[in-house]
Amino acid sequence: MSEANPRPLHGVRVLDFSTTIAGPHCTRLLADMGAEIIKIEAPEGELMRSRPVQRNGAGTMFGQLNAGKRSLVLDLKRPEAVAAVKKLVAGVDIVVENYRPGVMKRLGLDYPELARINPKLVYCAISGYGQTGPGAGRPAYAPVIHAATGFDRAHLFYQQGRERPDNCGIFVADYASGAYALGGILAALHQCHVTGKGQMVDVSMFESLVGMLLGEVNRAQFDFEMPSRPMYGPVEAKDGYVMLATASERTFQDMATAAGRRDWLTDPRFEKYADRRMNWDQFVDEFEAWSKTLTVEECVAALDRHGVPCSPYYTVTEALQDPQVAHRGTLCTIEDSAGSYKSPAPPFRFSGSALQSGPKVSSLGEHTREILEQAGFSAAEIAALAK
Repeated sequence: MSEANPRPLHGVRVLDFSTTIAGPHCTRLLADMGAEIIKIEAPEGELMRSRPVQRNGAGTMFGQLNAGKRSLVLDLKRPEAVAAVKKLVAGVDIVVENYRPGVMKRLGLDYPELARINPKLVYCAISGYGQTGPGAGRPAYAPVIHAATGFDRAHLFYQQGRERPDNCGIFVADYASGAYALGGILAALHQCHVTGKGQMVDVSMFESLVGMLLGEVNRAQFDFEMPSRPMYGPVEAKDGYVMLATASERTFQDMATAAGRRDWLTDPRFEKYADRRMNWDQFVDEFEAWSKTLTVEECVAALDRHGVPCSPYYTVTEALQDPQVAHRGTLCTIEDSAGSYKSPAPPFRFSGSALQSGPKVSSLGEHTREILEQAGFSAAEIAALAK
């Protein structure tokens, strides 16, 4: 990156204690924006290093979450390693961790202790249920949070005729809390620039996911009649399904035009939103009388011509072949010890500065000596820590 056009977080230094997904996702975004991330790993390496997809001992999920970071191995069970962290903290701007509440305090590395060393420190702790309260100590991973917040049951409500909750393989709570942590960190960093004082950012995965349940949280507080069929769902075509969204009156009118059924606009069952919503099952039956005569491609083409938001149901492989992916640079190339592969880039762009993902994934402990030397550790101190 050129000196004249540095990345937005050029010069910001981060100590990253986080593991698995939520914290590493947050710090990967910080790295892409130019922050120097020092990832502290146990001697056996971070858990995700061993997870699939594996290529000659290199995990691609670990690489996606940790590209562009430097790897420092420290055994935090040893007092020498804890002392080393305290020395490093004096020269960083941000600490990120996602241990269960109480772990960092037991290590002597909690926010009050580190803030004593560096009063400007922004310390972000991501946990399942937050740092305080009767549930703070509960262990949590994203699938547990999905169940605990009502997220899974809310999703199940939209699957008509189903009773068993879905198996979970997409960790929404992790990515949501990682993104919220990023926002909290940047706000605290800005305030530190104004006041000269750092602070702790306490991010709850539970609250992150509750914040995504827009309709559900509101409906939980009031008596509210629900339609017999959800308004957003697949409609059937001759050879598959199409998702369409008619969130405004204009899009409903355009959809009726596309289907050649302008009579829907004056039908008392569908004319007004409130009636349409309660009679949506009848509407879908009438819409599918048209859509089932068309292939998915023909149905989408007809709706597209009238500006109706819609899409076929793609696989991830198919979605990544969309020309928009290449145009936007949605995927970037990162490299690890087994070669190169594609990884999602940040979903935002800046008009006045660039982003850069990775490109390299550090091997375990690759930068240990370099980082410690730069922090002023002697050769003997480094050797002692390496034992």
